[in-house]
Amino acid sequence: MKLDRIDIKILHELQKNGRVTNVELAELVHLSPSPCLMRVKKLQAEGYIEGYSAQINLGKLGQTLTVFTEITLKNHRQVDFARFLAVVEKIDQVIECHLVSGGYDYLMKFVTAGIGEYQTIMERLTDMDIGIDKYFSFVVLKSPIVKAHMPLPSLFPM
Repeated sequence: MKLDRIDIKILHELQKNGRVTNVELAELVHLSPSPCLMRVKKLQAEGYIEGYSAQINLGKLGQTLTVFTEITLKNHRQVDFARFLAVVEKIDQVIECHLVSGGYDYLMKFVTAGIGEYQTIMERLTDMDIGIDKYFSFVVLKSPIVKAHMPLPSLFPM
């Protein structure tokens, strides 16, 4: 499926508000409701839309701790990366894990109940034989900018 400018606009609007009605979405993308709905269904069927979810205000629920962690592995064979990922993908507190270029291998984002929980997770990971050489932790003090949507129109101009 080749996307056009309207498809990108539909995706952009849906990621900002997944609960928008089809009539409202159609108005936002300058289509009538029926063709708009057909496009949304096609975008879903083709896998461009993976699902819908609620954005939770964690601050309302209580205190949390966000930590970015740089992790360097001892060895860099495929089996080493696979062994590491097999373990960390099962940790609920790992929100993001990125293989990066530069001075370390992975940049990970943890969200935990507090520093004690984060420390317990990291101690468990370093005690396991999953190839961690070293890690550096960066505790988030404040997040002045957090966006839940990607800038689709500028990433994919039509």
